Amino acid sequence: MPLLKNKLAGVMIKTVSEACNLSCDYCYYSRCQGKPGNIRTMDLTMLERFIQEYFDVNQMYAPFVWQGGEPLLAGLDFFETVVKLQQKYKRERQVVQNMIQTNGTLITKRWAEFFKQHNFLVGVSLDGPKHLHDKRRVTANGQGSFDAVMRGIEELKASEVPFNILTVLHETNITSPKDMYAFIKEQNFTHVQFLPCMDFMSQHPDNLPRYHISDMEYGKFMSDIFDEWYNAGQPEVSIRFFENTLAAHMNQKQEFCQLNQHCPKMLVLEQNGEAYPCDFYIHPDYKLGHISEDRLEDIINHPTWAQFSTMKKNLPDQCQSCDFLTYCHGGCPRNRGSQHLQTTDYFCEGYKQIFRHSHERLEFLAEQLRKGDYQPSI
Repeated sequence: MPLLKNKLAGVMIKTVSEACNLSCDYCYYSRCQGKPGNIRTMDLTMLERFIQEYFDVNQMYAPFVWQGGEPLLAGLDFFETVVKLQQKYKRERQVVQNMIQTNGTLITKRWAEFFKQHNFLVGVSLDGPKHLHDKRRVTANGQGSFDAVMRGIEELKASEVPFNILTVLHETNITSPKDMYAFIKEQNFTHVQFLPCMDFMSQHPDNLPRYHISDMEYGKFMSDIFDEWYNAGQPEVSIRFFENTLAAHMNQKQEFCQLNQHCPKMLVLEQNGEAYPCDFYIHPDYKLGHISEDRLEDIINHPTWAQFSTMKKNLPDQCQSCDFLTYCHGGCPRNRGSQHLQTTDYFCEGYKQIFRHSHERLEFLAEQLRKGDYQPSI
């Protein structure tokens, strides 16, 4: 088998499907309302078969992204078994990386020590300071989760686990960019990404892209955050959107899928073994197969994935003539509104606002990079 042919960008595993111990009213995936019930994890025999096949396909680098619901509900024993299976099938000189996205409320000292021991990168969902976070990220009985999340973060810090913060932007925090950035600095967070709050479910890809904020609200928020982040040409925090835009100013490839020229070949696995090409397209029309029934090679080469891969580059005329095309490459196909994708991304005007606002200063940083006078965090 050719080493790089059909290589996956990675695999995202919906560890416990929709099960979650929080009831965030804006969740685009989980519908259990903070009452997870009986926790079902991926069958370990099925997972073992997948890991073996995955390591045959990705012989150089095999990243895993563990999501939910809330993946920590799977329990520590499950992830200890995962690590053992990875070690069992890992090839010489093969790099295996684990990343996990969690709401942070279940992180204990034992979890943190496990993450440190096995080199996990942890993403923690946190929507800003307490008065903002607790409005939307609540338990099943309506109690805010901020204090529990911060306890989890302190455990990560104590064990020196690398982590980043994922902040969802919605009606509650979109008008508070300075408060949000002051909180980031106060907590010494080093890596942050902001994601607009969706008002649709990943299980319904044909629904129009609706968000809890407008494109211009997003553009203004991110422009105001940029002013804080820029720090007179010496940024001290890695903010994913800005550093990806800086990469575009350097004529380099952006790693963030929404800004990338192509949708990465990132396999998404449901807890039951069903395979899909994207986290926003969990629907029978986009099903690629089942990892207990189909060979991974056949899933990778499924005609539906080949068709899906054409969606990003099927750009409307407005994009083809846009001065900022190399910065966003048309955005996310899920946000282009119709089956034929001939409308611009929902956030098009917001993106333009950010790109215009940041242009001169990112050009300066790009020049500093070329001269070796600035080293970005990304």
